[in-house]
Amino acid sequence: MTRLIKQINFPSDLRKFQKEDLKQISNELRDELIDVVSETGGHLGAGLGVVELTVALHYVFDTPKDKLVWDVSHQCYPHKIITGRRDRIKTLRKGGGLSGFTKRSESEYDPFGAAHSSTSISSTLGISVAKKLSNNKNNVIAVIGDGAMSAGMAYEAMNNAGALKSNLIVVLNDNDMSIARPVGAMSKYLANILSGKLYFSLRETIKMIISAFSKRFSQKAGKAEDMLRNMVTGGTLFSELGFYYIGPIDGHDVENLVQIFENVKKSNHQGPVLIHVRTQKGKGYKPAEESGDKYHGVSKFNISTGEQSKSQSSTPSYTKVFAETLIKHAEQDTKIVGITGAMPSGTGLNLFEKRFPDRTFDVGIAEQHAVTFAAGLATEGYKPYAAIYSTFLQRAYDQVVHDVALQSLPVRFAIDRAGLVGADGPTHAGSFDITYLSTLPNFVVMAASDEAELVKMINTSVEINDKPSAFRYPRGNGIGVELPPIKEVLEIGKARVIKEGKKVALLNFGARLKECKKASEKLSLKGIQCTIVDARFAKPLDEKLIMEVATNHEVLITIEEGSIGGFGSHVMQLLSDRGVFDTGLKFRSMILPDIFIDQDTPEKMYESAGLDFLSIINKIEETLNSKIILAKNKNKVSN
Repeated sequence: MTRLIKQINFPSDLRKFQKEDLKQISNELRDELIDVVSETGGHLGAGLGVVELTVALHYVFDTPKDKLVWDVSHQCYPHKIITGRRDRIKTLRKGGGLSGFTKRSESEYDPFGAAHSSTSISSTLGISVAKKLSNNKNNVIAVIGDGAMSAGMAYEAMNNAGALKSNLIVVLNDNDMSIARPVGAMSKYLANILSGKLYFSLRETIKMIISAFSKRFSQKAGKAEDMLRNMVTGGTLFSELGFYYIGPIDGHDVENLVQIFENVKKSNHQGPVLIHVRTQKGKGYKPAEESGDKYHGVSKFNISTGEQSKSQSSTPSYTKVFAETLIKHAEQDTKIVGITGAMPSGTGLNLFEKRFPDRTFDVGIAEQHAVTFAAGLATEGYKPYAAIYSTFLQRAYDQVVHDVALQSLPVRFAIDRAGLVGADGPTHAGSFDITYLSTLPNFVVMAASDEAELVKMINTSVEINDKPSAFRYPRGNGIGVELPPIKEVLEIGKARVIKEGKKVALLNFGARLKECKKASEKLSLKGIQCTIVDARFAKPLDEKLIMEVATNHEVLITIEEGSIGGFGSHVMQLLSDRGVFDTGLKFRSMILPDIFIDQDTPEKMYESAGLDFLSIINKIEETLNSKIILAKNKNKVSN
């Protein structure tokens, strides 16, 4: 059999085929997807589930003139294969390669970049309104999953779209499977009511009646159908938001999908349309279908067995250390509860839930709600731990400010994925939390330099009952140090001296401590002895120790895995206020550069960010020689 997929480089190639060919093309696309991800790793299950949907959308709609936006875009790999990127698809998530998400700079077929959830309806509504203002008749389509529909932003957008009567097509990809098990009434509503056969059978009956009687009766019957549709599918939801609802539809029947999309495309309906499509995450690959998470995110794997090639480590992950430490505390303190936003396994709260199911709350993709929910718990004397990735906590910043910090409520933020995270790239990098939290009054902000320090920070947070606190830690495994008991706490705002030296002081905040030590060892061979301080706290600062270090060294360098405005900025403000710079101290702050760093291995990303040990060495030597450099620059100017 001739492989048709090899003839398709762009959607225009796809459209040359007959509808009868689309099933074969879909099967071949699914096989190619499995082959690709087996070598690259990445998000497989979501892509497997939307193969037919992807083919049908590109077959019917004139992309890229018609705009197709994928929510989150975990499912975009099949889309990338047939939109001019087949020749580069095995560079997926690698340094210099294709992003694992849609990316505007990568292709004209990616009209809106994504990686966070629930942005598609808002963005496509904006695109749709722009086209209307420009008298452009092209179609605009958003594809959003049932898990993403748990976010309030999706409903805000739908409400606005309905009010504007915008010509927007929303495809609800209902696989009854968010990253974790579906959460909330929305999921049950979609799975139980909309998937029933009742509506289909009644609707077909109405159609038969309509076809048999007069036009006058048909109009009344049509109204009856609208009423029925509202009753059975819940007019208080999509219909009441102003959407014309179609579905549910088998998302793996590619020819039927094509027919429905063509009908919608040709329709003169004014206003937004929601097409409810039922799919199976992991469809067509048995190991994925049988897996609990449907192979949501996988490492490289053996296609024949599905066995993943996961690196073995003798040290526990920071995530696991957090979970196991919190469990120990919760066994002694019944007020401790865990909260996550659809990421129980990613944050380690799945382990906490096994031990304390009644004290674990997965609120779905709803970070804003998660934070204010935690604040409410805190008002009643509970000790909520909001375990949220740094990059996702950004979405709830107003709630952190207004609902937590302003009221000085003791919500504990366990901030996973701090710093650069590798293959997921800049969308998932924890770059900004030090800055956006340390700027707030009534906050304790900590960063763990190793897994033992993480345990101490969790221990400390349990005892902080008068204000919010946060501790950040990286993705991946610890360095293999012995873990302290849960009774060992830190003095708030107290740093620790790791090593004493002369002339140069390194003031570290977070997981770059290992690189500081390595840099110090190399410099000692050159006769440069460095003092190393593990700050532990960005807020409050250990002002006494920082002042001592600043006044007793020629060079002071701060190092952190975060953006400008964070730890280093707070240290600089302290030194400026105390007049230390007036005495001639050479101060430098090593931070993440003012760019979004593309995906690569974490090691290479930190190297490009200038936060590896070699960069630290160069910064120290450069700073020590700054007078010489300045003199050379002055000579250049004068000449």
